[in-house]
Amino acid sequence: MNDVGREAVIEVTSLGVRYGEAVALHDVSLHVAPGSVHALLGRNGAGKSSLVRCLLGHRKPSAGRIELFGRDSWRYRRRAMEFLGVVPEEPDAPPSMSARQLGRFSARLYPLWEAGSYLARLQRFEVPLNTPFGRLSKGEKAQVMLSLALASRPRLLVLDDPTLGLDAVARRAVYEELVVELADRDLTVFLTSHDLPGIESIATGVAVLQAGELLLDEPLEDLKQRFRRLAFGRVEGLGDRDRDGADLLDGLEPLEVKARGRGIEALVARFDESAFERLRSTPDVDGLEVWPASLEEIVIATTEAAGKGAR
Repeated sequence: MNDVGREAVIEVTSLGVRYGEAVALHDVSLHVAPGSVHALLGRNGAGKSSLVRCLLGHRKPSAGRIELFGRDSWRYRRRAMEFLGVVPEEPDAPPSMSARQLGRFSARLYPLWEAGSYLARLQRFEVPLNTPFGRLSKGEKAQVMLSLALASRPRLLVLDDPTLGLDAVARRAVYEELVVELADRDLTVFLTSHDLPGIESIATGVAVLQAGELLLDEPLEDLKQRFRRLAFGRVEGLGDRDRDGADLLDGLEPLEVKARGRGIEALVARFDESAFERLRSTPDVDGLEVWPASLEEIVIATTEAAGKGAR
């Protein structure tokens, strides 16, 4: 795999995964560019773990394919390990080995192993070097796993919900370390997470799964541009207009509309300046305000709208 291409680090094409009659993923396609931090989001059971297992070559897809650096992830799964650093959802290492011993063991497996940076990272995390892995806290175990993954100098770092169950201090330390690594080297990150506020500060791309279907896959900045929160009042004398205000928002694709007295709050999926100005100039609208939607608001509204559409 020395002919690593620059066009895509991960290319998922029409991916399908079945477990007997149960469909975990259906016709999923997404693209992860070099140097990006791509977040795969969705509720439990959405299909995230199935996609990661296929990505790592742990499971053969039922349909479609995943390519890593231009090579099929199932056929070339052993060679792909040269370029991958993986942090699993559940920290997994021999419980009797200390962080220091794990580093020495890993150094024999990876030709580009960085022993100095591995130890320095553990010291920043304040992880005890000589305590058996099985006796470390959950946060310390996660920090050891991240340190092991980064010390192999991966081209692609795969993080499967790396902050699950960690306290606020441990979560912040993990994200801060990732920010430093992203600034210092040519690294692509693909992660799953339920910690939407945490990953909003580092993600460049976002994909959302719902019941095995891909709802969206696009740059985070594009999402933040088109998803906005609006609030406005309704003027007296509304006539026969829809009381919840949705009648005024058709061009902005409202996903969520709430009426509070004569006030209206909404989250729209197709914010557009010209449509916004038309809304502002509507005689029924008073005091129109707009502000960005958070990633958490975007994901919740998108998945809830898809769920309602499926019923």
